[in-house]
Amino acid sequence: MSNVPSDLVYAKSHEWLKVSADGTALVGITDYAQNSLGDITFVQVPKVGATLKAGETFGVVESVKAASDVYSPVAGTVLEVNKALDSNPEKVNQAPYTDGWMLKLKLINPADSAALLSAEAYAKIIA
Repeated sequence: MSNVPSDLVYAKSHEWLKVSADGTALVGITDYAQNSLGDITFVQVPKVGATLKAGETFGVVESVKAASDVYSPVAGTVLEVNKALDSNPEKVNQAPYTDGWMLKLKLINPADSAALLSAEAYAKIIA
């Protein structure tokens, strides 16, 4: 069974969002997604300063099995990217909710995260 932390919200496309009180959020792919992809060999993310729309492709995760697009769960501006993934893409497999995060966004509308799935709702989708 996949790990679905209750302090995060989820997109149906298997990304997670961890919203902070300061209006920023971390984004990554879920344990279910990394497990489905297999050993991740490359992670492509946008440049700092890029503005993303909710549902827009922001990057690609390549694994030994396939390449898969990654989507922004909410609209926001990229404040930071996880540079560690350049040399250690396997962090997404090892710790998808901590060391394997991909982006830090400044949310355009923090209320957008309310439209995402709770951990309980996401767990039902992947069950």
